[in-house]
Amino acid sequence: MSSHRKNCIYTGLLVMLKVVTAQTFSWDHSLFTTSPPVYPSPATAGIGWEIAFAQAGAFVANLTLEEKVTLLTGVAQGPCIGNIAPIPRVGFDGLCLQDGPLSIRQATYASVFPAGLTAAASWDKGLIYNRGLYLGAEFKAKGAHVALGPVAGPLGRSGYAGRGWEGFSPDPYLTGVAMEQTISAMQRSGVQANAKHFIGNEQETQRNPTISQNNVTIEAVSSNIDDRTMHELYMWPFANAVRAGVASVMCSYNRLNSSYSCQNSKALSGLLKEELGFQGYVMSDWGAVHAGVASVEAGLDMNMPGPIGFFTTEPSFWGSNLTMAVGNGTLSEVRVDDMARRIMTPYFHLRQDKDYPPIDMESGNLNILGVYPYLDTFKFETANVDVRQTHAQLIRELAAAGTVLLKNIDNALPLKAPKTIGVFGNDIGDPTNGLYTLSMSTNLGGNYEYGTLAVGGGSGTGRLTYIVTPLDALKNRAARDGSLVQYLLNNTLISDPSIAFQSIAPSPPEVCLVFLKTWAAEGDDRTTLLADWNSTAVVESVASYCNNTVVITHTGGPNIMPWANHPNVTAIVAAHFPGQESGNSLVDILYGDVNPSGKLPYTIAHKEVDYAFADITNSTDLQETEDPNAWQSDFKEGLLIDYRHFDYYNRSVLYEFGFGLSYTNFSMSNLSIRNVYGNNIITARPLPAAIAPGGNPTLYDVLFRVRAEITNTGLVAGAAVPQLYLSLPQIAGETPTPVKVLRGFEKVSVQPAQSTTVSFDLMRRDISYWDTKQQEWIIAPGTIEAQAGFSSRDIRLVASFSPL
Repeated sequence: MSSHRKNCIYTGLLVMLKVVTAQTFSWDHSLFTTSPPVYPSPATAGIGWEIAFAQAGAFVANLTLEEKVTLLTGVAQGPCIGNIAPIPRVGFDGLCLQDGPLSIRQATYASVFPAGLTAAASWDKGLIYNRGLYLGAEFKAKGAHVALGPVAGPLGRSGYAGRGWEGFSPDPYLTGVAMEQTISAMQRSGVQANAKHFIGNEQETQRNPTISQNNVTIEAVSSNIDDRTMHELYMWPFANAVRAGVASVMCSYNRLNSSYSCQNSKALSGLLKEELGFQGYVMSDWGAVHAGVASVEAGLDMNMPGPIGFFTTEPSFWGSNLTMAVGNGTLSEVRVDDMARRIMTPYFHLRQDKDYPPIDMESGNLNILGVYPYLDTFKFETANVDVRQTHAQLIRELAAAGTVLLKNIDNALPLKAPKTIGVFGNDIGDPTNGLYTLSMSTNLGGNYEYGTLAVGGGSGTGRLTYIVTPLDALKNRAARDGSLVQYLLNNTLISDPSIAFQSIAPSPPEVCLVFLKTWAAEGDDRTTLLADWNSTAVVESVASYCNNTVVITHTGGPNIMPWANHPNVTAIVAAHFPGQESGNSLVDILYGDVNPSGKLPYTIAHKEVDYAFADITNSTDLQETEDPNAWQSDFKEGLLIDYRHFDYYNRSVLYEFGFGLSYTNFSMSNLSIRNVYGNNIITARPLPAAIAPGGNPTLYDVLFRVRAEITNTGLVAGAAVPQLYLSLPQIAGETPTPVKVLRGFEKVSVQPAQSTTVSFDLMRRDISYWDTKQQEWIIAPGTIEAQAGFSSRDIRLVASFSPL
């Protein structure tokens, strides 16, 4: 039995011992039919941006009411995906907002970076930071003021979510670190980051209202979330984003506890602006505004794209309607001034008023301009600006770092210059229908049957200027080694072993590489967790023919793998969505030029039914309903999503959260925990303090430091990802506390026979729970168990401490 499986069994025993003490929690849907009102929307004080706040105040004071409203209301026809019109009288050139989280989506001569999911799978803070730095530099060089990313919603409640790959991980701690690193880096480059989608945006199905057969408006799905789950799970990474100084936050399409997210005063004013101390502006998702003054008073600051419909000239809920509302006393101009200051403060803070690059007219929305009165006032660059620089090197490195080796029997990998290589699957070659996967329809997957999948679809995609396919990269490497590469791209043919391999000679090859893909895109949720295009039959066919079959997946989330234990499947590689250097980064891993160090940012279970605890809300009855309020998604699982669920209920999984193999081995020793809060007494309740971005600043005080020693016990250099999990006390009467939660990780490179020490700082927030009665983060009485290891179930060292 492998050491990995032994450790999984050990951890499973620990889980069973802990579950018996868990408290039951009764879900009451009636508690979530309303959302508490929070009025008025708190005004910004520009905390952390004091100089820019003063500049913004002076700027806004010089505007007419109509000009202020211009700052708040988007105009659809313009050079970018989102446009705030210029105000020539005061020398303001307008704002250009561009998709998206991994590329300047529509631009020419821009890079397509690995997806957020891939970045999270690297567990490498430095690479995640550099990805944000380079992304920000490209947005700025194209003249975009606001980059619409990164993504913490969807967090990843369901593996079926169509947009899960745009974000990072269903674990809030890992996503929070990635958000903070990305935002800090992007804004260091001079572009405004936008944290989205706030909040509970966990499915695409019925994300917007629809019209029934009888012409009844059926409202968007309502994500019904209890208070503790909201704070400890879905809000957690947004707190990191606000603490990082994010310029803007995008509210989501869905309803939250029966109130539309972009009109939910509890979420926008209460949670975001008041509790988290957010100083920037809240913008709507495109077309997510369903009211005028009501949405303004609830805390929304910017309406995108402006008109009611997408890129049309339909009247806006805002615009002149807000001007009239101020005039008739319905809306206070004080609130309008705060909205305008919120928008302009990050603009001045990032010095976007100083020699900012002009907008590249090939990077946005010019093909649908129509009649636009402000077109001549925008600053344009007429040429296609190449902003890629040397970013391909980082893209290749990050994609390799985010590639996870899941299985490797008898050292099947790395490849050692095999003489014959068979390559199989519709995911290996050039896309036959172009390099731009914008379409929001899952049917597009058919158009890409004969091409590799480097990125998903929808507004989170990017226009590839090139793609290094796995087949091309393998051919190039094989040519160096004198290897023979033969290939089949037709999955239908491959699925029939009686005829599939007649063209392959010599037969069978020394190694067979099978490539699978799973299409994922905005607008639709996945209907299966199997890889697409008859993937099971493809793998089983090749494995019946070749006793050294290596399976590689390109996917936007977890896949079940019914073929994983096939004796002829010797290795499995999860390559996620790697971006433009796809083939190169993969070959680096397959041949050992890069030692794999990626770890799963989610759990791979055995069967689809294993994920039913947090399914997509959808049914035939809901699709045919005439009840306007029928779409209700009760988050009954509370805090127990992904590995938290499987651990709490002691469920077996195929590959656990945080798991990933290497071509070397690591050990861990000398676990220690030290109080670093000095002579200060640690109290259960945080000390009172003025709210700063991120909330009460004392929540981020480091109280304890955990250390462990990592040794490379193998024969080659490699990078380890030691992980720290905490087992926190159960809280009587509350939603169940997970058996363990991630609270620290580091990626460290270690030479053979060498050791290094890693440290994990535990902040007050890390060891607290959200007390729904006190409405405060509280350290519970009792003992906390620190579990250090190399995955959520590969726990090597355990120690306990009592904070109070």
